[in-house]
Amino acid sequence: MIGTARFAEIERDAADALVSATSLAALAEAQTAVLGRRSALASAHRDLAGLDPEERRAAGKILHEIRTHLEALAAERGAALAARERAEMLDRDRLDLTEVTDDEVCSVIRRGRLHLVDQTRRELEDVFVAMGFTVAEGPEAETDWYNFEALNIPPAHPARSMWDTFYLDLGQPETVVLRTHTSPVQVHLMEEQAPPIHAVIPGRCYRRETADARHLPVFHQVEGLVVDHGITFADLAGTIETFTTAYFGADIHSRLRPGYFPFTEPSAEVEVTCTICRGKGCRTCSGTGWVELAGCGMVDPAVFAAVGIDPEEWTGFAFGFGIDRCAQMRHVIADSRVLGENDVRFLRQF
Repeated sequence: MIGTARFAEIERDAADALVSATSLAALAEAQTAVLGRRSALASAHRDLAGLDPEERRAAGKILHEIRTHLEALAAERGAALAARERAEMLDRDRLDLTEVTDDEVCSVIRRGRLHLVDQTRRELEDVFVAMGFTVAEGPEAETDWYNFEALNIPPAHPARSMWDTFYLDLGQPETVVLRTHTSPVQVHLMEEQAPPIHAVIPGRCYRRETADARHLPVFHQVEGLVVDHGITFADLAGTIETFTTAYFGADIHSRLRPGYFPFTEPSAEVEVTCTICRGKGCRTCSGTGWVELAGCGMVDPAVFAAVGIDPEEWTGFAFGFGIDRCAQMRHVIADSRVLGENDVRFLRQF
């Protein structure tokens, strides 16, 4: 019979190799060395062929017990090493969320601040209030009538494809939406207040858009509405230019390009000089030197009719600026997506 002293030595050396492994990689190498085809244990198994049946049976039982013990020892060591390496990885990846140490907390207090979009909204409100506008607000969840129909966009109208709408599971299907623009508040305002009206309407809007350098699925607009006697397109153009100069500075100008909106006629798109490249052309302005900032136009008589205002007596204009776009242009931000990332390093700059 093969000597038990040799078996004990094989088991002892193999156990020492497994226990001394300091990493999962080292353990894998040790397992191959002590349990693999070229190991001393495998060699002992091959030597059993030279024994008589009785000795072979007894020696085989011992070698099986040794292998079982070594495999259990390897599994135990592997679990311990895996737990240790995971703890080390978590410690390396741990984020230090403390702003100040315990010793500093009494002397240094970091105060919060408004998000850049909120700051921009307040600045825009100040500009328009200084121009003689009042500030109005409205709900973010609207009925289809206020969001579309009252604005001259009836069901199946081709213009509905201009808005990728979020519909809410309320009432009849497709009757309640997250507003796609702040224009529904115009309708509320004209229903509740008789002309003359000079108001701006800031707020959050929603569209199913893929976020990119100039677009966000959740964005902010400031809508303007003027209804009075004798209002013309020239008044609209003058208001837009006055706002552009007041908000962006004297070297930034606006231009109006023919456009289409169902609730205004005639309609125009407002573009301003790209503040990123100062009109030279860049990625943000798609190389044109201009960035679309708003839509505008004279209020369509059909909208006046929907709210009971006589279009023969009253005229008006409306416009809608992107607050996020204004912040982007004012502060030379090349990609609008940073406005929604909540990166403290970015937010602290404003």
